[in-house]
Amino acid sequence: MSAGPNTSGALRHVLGHLLTPLLMCIGMGLAYLGAFHAPEPHDLRVDVVGSGPTTQVLAQTLQNKGAGALDVRTVTDRDTAVSALREQRSFGAYIPGEKPELLVASGSSDTSAMAVEKVFTKVAAAQDAPLEVTDIAPTASGDPTGQGVFFLLVALSIGAYASVAVIGGAGAVLPMRIRALLAAGMSLVVSLIGTLFAGPVFHLVDQGLGGVWAMSWLYAAGILAVGVGLHTFLRRWTTLGVMVLFVMLNFTSSGGIYRPELQPGFFGSLHAFWNGAGFVEGVRGHVYFDGHGVGGHVLVLALWLLAGALLVVLAGLTEARRRKAGAVTTVPTGSDARPETKAEAEAEEEMEEAVAV
Repeated sequence: MSAGPNTSGALRHVLGHLLTPLLMCIGMGLAYLGAFHAPEPHDLRVDVVGSGPTTQVLAQTLQNKGAGALDVRTVTDRDTAVSALREQRSFGAYIPGEKPELLVASGSSDTSAMAVEKVFTKVAAAQDAPLEVTDIAPTASGDPTGQGVFFLLVALSIGAYASVAVIGGAGAVLPMRIRALLAAGMSLVVSLIGTLFAGPVFHLVDQGLGGVWAMSWLYAAGILAVGVGLHTFLRRWTTLGVMVLFVMLNFTSSGGIYRPELQPGFFGSLHAFWNGAGFVEGVRGHVYFDGHGVGGHVLVLALWLLAGALLVVLAGLTEARRRKAGAVTTVPTGSDARPETKAEAEAEEEMEEAVAV
């Protein structure tokens, strides 16, 4: 018994939509496994505290044995080493002696601190001395692994890009100014929810909650603005496009799990200017390092929001030109057929796509 025309059409429709989850599977696999499957340090800055030939020999020996894994330097005293850690110019400082001490700053990255501790535990063991580890920038009590900020990033991202799917799909027939206002409102709501999670609910941070909210709003607003602007050009591919930008490339380059010194070079290079890295490093600097470097990270978030605002303006102008062209299609649905705009038809398809995701 052969399939009827309705069955064949439905099958083609389903097969067409299955392309999106296949591309997501490939993209997520390449991004996450490429970024996280084999973390190894490269050019990880550490300091050896002291002066004289013994200190220089120890530093050079570590540099040579590291074979590119470590960037070992010497500093004259403990205060200089602490300053480098607080300014996130180094990730560990070893003070040799009868009772060797290792200084770390887990607020910068717990995984980087662990990598440094692993190296210098072996150094102290070779000297038959127990190693004392001092954390000069410990994480909040509610975030012992230091990765809570990353999972806050995940929550904010999902709230923002899911809102893009709804505003772009269900709201595609609305004027661009209305969609922009909806995006602004949702960014505020998403940022407030994230701030509640970070503070009163899970205590991921124990100070500076106002700054965390401000960066959460900038981050969510940037995603929503970019997504709403892109929808005019990508239509039903907007969900996939936003996931590539703000999940596949964003989460993996944010430094929330591994800093770029423990990742392949591609993700480390994205870390310098991607919005997720701006949020994670901005929150860390604000909460754990007395605001050091926060200005640069806030600038990254602001530039992403500016790019989104420009996209929204461009999208609005493009839609105005399309309306002037009077491009209207008729979608037949049997005896009750009614004229629909192309935007309405594609909006329905995108909502199906978003629900499937």
